[in-house]
Amino acid sequence: MAINLQKGQKVDLTKGNPGLAKLMVGLGWDPVENGKSGGGFLKGILGGGGGANIDCDASVFLLDQNKKLTKKENLIYFGNLKSKCGSVRHMGDNLTGQGDGDDEQIHIELNKVPADINYMVFVVNIYDCAKRKQDFGMIKNAFIRILNEANNQELLKFNLTDNYAGKTSLIVSEVYRHNGEWKFAAVGEGTTDTSLGTLSKRFV
Repeated sequence: MAINLQKGQKVDLTKGNPGLAKLMVGLGWDPVENGKSGGGFLKGILGGGGGANIDCDASVFLLDQNKKLTKKENLIYFGNLKSKCGSVRHMGDNLTGQGDGDDEQIHIELNKVPADINYMVFVVNIYDCAKRKQDFGMIKNAFIRILNEANNQELLKFNLTDNYAGKTSLIVSEVYRHNGEWKFAAVGEGTTDTSLGTLSKRFV
């Protein structure tokens, strides 16, 4: 049965799940209904047309033991869908469309993660938020969940329930090494970074 986490909680991934090797990380969100434009649901990354659409992009930073991004290719996002080592694969833009499912998915092979990578930090930002005057107060039902790919069992879920009005990026969670095991931390921190570029400066 999946563990539902609250902000700030940490949980073991591999210690309680011997043999766990492949994860599917699903992130999802919905726009707050405002009666404008045909549903105004998130369109694909970089979205085409219609300023009413809110284009959220999920990304993952692969960081060293000091939580630093040492190589630009260790940022996995819509412009760099696969890590050089092959351990992290981003599946691209919205996969399921409107509804309760994941909007973006990232696959991780823990056994392939290089020894110098200690943290995988998952973030979501709103594309072109400054120009479109959009923030996470316009988003609801944001979550991250982790599945064991071997059996599709959902291991945990973290619903981001804070009020993120005025925030334009979210540091959602971390998957990190601790004493030879992998753990998950529910972060849920909103920031005012207006792009993935400015967000990445936190890790250099």
